[in-house]
Amino acid sequence: MTQYILRRLLYSLPLLMGVNILTFVLFFVINSPDDMARMQLGQKHVTEQSIANWKQQHGYDVPLLWNNQALGEEQITHTIFYQKSVGLFLFRFGVSDSGRNIGADIKERALPSLAVALPTLLVGLFVNICFALLMVLFRNSYLEQAGIVLCVVMMSISSLFYIIGGQFFIGKVLRLVPISGYDDGFSAIKFMILPVLIGVFSGIGSGVRWYRTLFLEEVEKDYVRTARAKGLTETQTLFRHVLPNAMIPILTGVVVVLPLLFMGSLIMESFFSIPGLGSYTIDAINSQDFAIVRAMVFLGSVLYVIGLLLTDISYTLVDPRVRLS
Repeated sequence: MTQYILRRLLYSLPLLMGVNILTFVLFFVINSPDDMARMQLGQKHVTEQSIANWKQQHGYDVPLLWNNQALGEEQITHTIFYQKSVGLFLFRFGVSDSGRNIGADIKERALPSLAVALPTLLVGLFVNICFALLMVLFRNSYLEQAGIVLCVVMMSISSLFYIIGGQFFIGKVLRLVPISGYDDGFSAIKFMILPVLIGVFSGIGSGVRWYRTLFLEEVEKDYVRTARAKGLTETQTLFRHVLPNAMIPILTGVVVVLPLLFMGSLIMESFFSIPGLGSYTIDAINSQDFAIVRAMVFLGSVLYVIGLLLTDISYTLVDPRVRLS
């Protein structure tokens, strides 16, 4: 197990290096520091002196890859690539273009994102699996046909409709919970109810159809017929055999959303004024703070690689046929 984890971590290094280099090219080669300065200064006629001053203030006045004016190791260390990209591998995110400590902001905003995303994932997973099993239990019936139509309708509706409609009906008309905002400690629960509820409800259509497809593939296999022949009821067959054997594709689907647990939802956090990493990224894009965007892209890549590793390890827990070598 230890060798497998180490090997996978070594495999992930080229991937993270590729993401880092690609991000560097996009932010510093295609979009040069001079272009960044002009966008930040926001003036039609920007002087060369003001551009040079802005670059010096934000550490963009050194060469990209190689510093001919420096001596020794400073030829590499006194470059934009070393100062702005290499430190990301040590989670040294540096300072944003507005002067804020990016690492401190990430630590502060990770908890609000997690407080919304984790309940949404767990509750949504439970609800979707339950409804999918119910549709499989009553397959080839009018109840299943009605469920399929309802799922297609729910999938066809934009998530913005659920957000705006939920805020208006539940928050403004019924006044059950606040429309938006956030607070510290247990006071944040009342602000989390509505975004979690909307997040779960908006994902039912696609989630139920996905899990229903997985379960339908399992119920036609030989081991399920054997279980029925032994006298197990349809409900017992679904929960004892079909559900455990469908856990591998379920885990594979869950890993896709694992980075969102920490990265947050861009749309959800913006509409509900939740100070998480999703709204942090949106604010950085709007203010053209490229240092923050660069850090969030790299952090998302790291979380996705970790999610893949955890998924591979969890395969051995749900399916004894899978062995790590």
